[in-house]
Amino acid sequence: MTTLDDVKNLIQNNLNDAEVFVSDMTGTLDHLAIFVATDDFEGLSLIEQHQKIMDILREDLKEKIHAVKIKTMTKSNYLKAKNI
Repeated sequence: MTTLDDVKNLIQNNLNDAEVFVSDMTGTLDHLAIFVATDDFEGLSLIEQHQKIMDILREDLKEKIHAVKIKTMTKSNYLKAKNI
């Protein structure tokens, strides 16, 4: 079983200065909602951003995580949205 902190740390360790929030959608720790904001997404399409997260989670997705809901954005867009 993967903990939410394990997923958060895995993502943060693979991206520069990322804001990461992970929540459990079903109470089983295998259906996760993941939000990631990082400048590593600059210039990438939304699909490319999501692929980057899926690549990071690839091993856990084989056995530990059944489903993920991913929301991504650049750090600058995240900071703008936070100030609204």
